Amino acid sequence: MAEFTDADAALLLRLINLPTAGPMEGVEPALLWEAQYLYTDAAAGFSVVHHEPAARSDMDLPGVPESVRVAAQDPTFLANQPNLVLRLGPADAPTVMFNVHLDTVAGHERGRYDGAVIHGRGAVDAKGPAVALLAGLRDAVRRDPRVGTEVSVLVQAVSGEEGGAMGTFGTRPLVNAGYYGALNVFCEPTGLRYLTRATASATARVRVAGMGSIDDRPGDGHNATVLLGFLAQHLAGQLAGRQACIAGLHTGTRHNRVYGGGDLLVNLAYADDGEALTNALDRAVAEGIARFGQAFAAVPELARTAADAHRVTTVDWLKRGLPALSASDPWLDALMAEAGVPAWPAHEPAFTCDAIWMSGVPGAATAVLGPGDLAVNNAHADGEFVAVADLTAFAGQVSRVVRTFAETSRHSGLPTARVPMNPLPTGRLPR
Repeated sequence: MAEFTDADAALLLRLINLPTAGPMEGVEPALLWEAQYLYTDAAAGFSVVHHEPAARSDMDLPGVPESVRVAAQDPTFLANQPNLVLRLGPADAPTVMFNVHLDTVAGHERGRYDGAVIHGRGAVDAKGPAVALLAGLRDAVRRDPRVGTEVSVLVQAVSGEEGGAMGTFGTRPLVNAGYYGALNVFCEPTGLRYLTRATASATARVRVAGMGSIDDRPGDGHNATVLLGFLAQHLAGQLAGRQACIAGLHTGTRHNRVYGGGDLLVNLAYADDGEALTNALDRAVAEGIARFGQAFAAVPELARTAADAHRVTTVDWLKRGLPALSASDPWLDALMAEAGVPAWPAHEPAFTCDAIWMSGVPGAATAVLGPGDLAVNNAHADGEFVAVADLTAFAGQVSRVVRTFAETSRHSGLPTARVPMNPLPTGRLPR
């Protein structure tokens, strides 16, 4: 049986105590280089095949959120958020890849361990799964000599999963470079059930850019507060049932003026056709503007706003065009069943994670799997924790999955995948 040892617990506490919430979370500095060096030291037998940040050109690709594009204009932004790839075994052997992220949300909490539960930021999302992964791989190597010889293991330890970065400077560049396998497992809290779906999201900014006025003459200006408030209610109705979050609305804080400008944010989650959903929002905003004009054309204080609403209102997409993962794979289902890993129930909704970047990759089967539950274990919140029993169980699953993969790869139609042969880049920053 795979073990999560006291040494593993000590490693997890050291990782938790390294603050790794980055600039997308409004926190500087993220000690991701240090965390990845620590993780590398613990990965006995693995070699480093990649350890560097994403390229600046990666930020110009379609789908990169506007917030990331803006942040990446600072040359230190990417430099402080590297990605690590470890490999065990030949580069040309059938490969299973595991992805973990070592960045966290903001709100650093130091780790503590009571013998049964480990507390602290990242305990379950996802430093705990990252350490349990190593425990499981260690067990697989011990039990099956084909692991690391006839089949290879890649481990991606990435930045840029949190903070709305959506993996655009972490997982995506690694997948684009070919660092994936025939089987790919993204280590996120799923209650030890494998999930073959991952949602994506788009964020729209509905902006009013009109002219304000004083409170004594409200009809002289454009009332962005009333217009955006109307649109917020309209969109809530029109997009009901489509996983739309009517989010922040801001015009101003003073009581004695009419604000002519402001923003309304709308976040749209989707599991399949994101383009259809974003087009639906564009249409709903246009319809809402028309209805506002009809409703307030005869109201003196709002007549100017009603007449000009179509001219002063725009929709900017801060995030759009990201893929969602929704593929099923009989080969993957059979492998997981053989390894004794239960499936995520079909009726339960999926969630967003970096597995979206495996969407459409030919010859690659992908699953999300890990210990704990995002809500139950207080991920992203004060009091985050993970049970050692869950980490142990996950380590056991990892070992069984890898050993089943080693057995399966000998006699079945294994999907193909490309894995780079390149050694550690010479541009690695000094330790």
